[in-house]
Amino acid sequence: MTQPRHHKTTAALSDGREIHFYDDEAGRRREVADTRALPPVESGSELRWDPTVEEWVVMAAHRKARPTDSAAHCPLCPSMPGAATEIPAHDYDVAVFENRYPALRSADPGAGDPGSALAVPAGGRCEVMVFGSEHDTSLARMPERRVRTVVEAWADRTQVLNALPDVEQVVCFENRGSEIGATLAHPHGQIYAYPFVPSRFERMQRAARHSRARGTGCVFCSVLENELAARHRIVERTRHWTSFVPHAARWPYEVHLYANRHVPDLTALTEEERADLAASYRSLLGRFEAVAEAPLPYMALWIQAPARGERELGHLHAQVFSDRATPLKPKRLAAGELGAGTFISEVEPERAAAALRAAGARPRTGEFAGACAS
Repeated sequence: MTQPRHHKTTAALSDGREIHFYDDEAGRRREVADTRALPPVESGSELRWDPTVEEWVVMAAHRKARPTDSAAHCPLCPSMPGAATEIPAHDYDVAVFENRYPALRSADPGAGDPGSALAVPAGGRCEVMVFGSEHDTSLARMPERRVRTVVEAWADRTQVLNALPDVEQVVCFENRGSEIGATLAHPHGQIYAYPFVPSRFERMQRAARHSRARGTGCVFCSVLENELAARHRIVERTRHWTSFVPHAARWPYEVHLYANRHVPDLTALTEEERADLAASYRSLLGRFEAVAEAPLPYMALWIQAPARGERELGHLHAQVFSDRATPLKPKRLAAGELGAGTFISEVEPERAAAALRAAGARPRTGEFAGACAS
């Protein structure tokens, strides 16, 4: 396993939640003291089973109280005298802390609906990852070494969370843009450690299992090989990573970033693969900023092998997608898509790939209206 080159500092917030600082350069030491008087975190989340589609739904009504962005107070900016935030430091590179309004949290055994066998306490964990102390920027505009620190933090948190007894799947993700419902403009993402394998990831595991049973090997490796053979949907290829618009893309702009080597998760990457990933991922996000007349809002998530069981079926890759072809033209999901689950795409993947390739040579313009929700 790759040894991190950054320095990590772990501390506790005043309500007992963990916070971790990841610095771009090793050897940095910091003192962390949260001066706030916060009450203990109470999540009250519950998992309810829908037997008609065999999947869990997370009930988390308390999240309605989470803070939103304001010009006067951003909870993710550095703490200053008289203005304490979630991050008790006057500056930082990357910070990760437990969400104060978590959808998932190690559960109270007495919680849940005592009258139903289809409701259980919601275990797991939700963490917020802040990409830097600067408020008005984006991950795509940060230096490559900062993106490398983000990659290291993702890998470290994946390893730690995978080891928790009530965690089955770790998902690192970012929602970028108030247009898609984000509530905080400070650049950051989240990490969900689910106490179950989410249904879409479970279907991916099933497809990988079927492919192996047919003797056709890894389904993800086959997809990558087919895209490389077709060539016209490739956005960018490096020694260790390939980004492409999938043959059956659902969204106006949708790119998958695959590890060229069959590897289960971020923790298994080599030093060289992590460095190459920082450059490749930064380049990909930059294309979403440059492909239209203003930066497109997007969602991004990493698909990794589950924490335990059939990990060899997983093939690490990211999915980055936008719900619009232009900043002012969102794709509205209708009943057939949301209700029946069958997408109808009105953008040719080959045209989208060509536009994203060309975007890599254009300067970035415009500003985001907001960043990902906490």
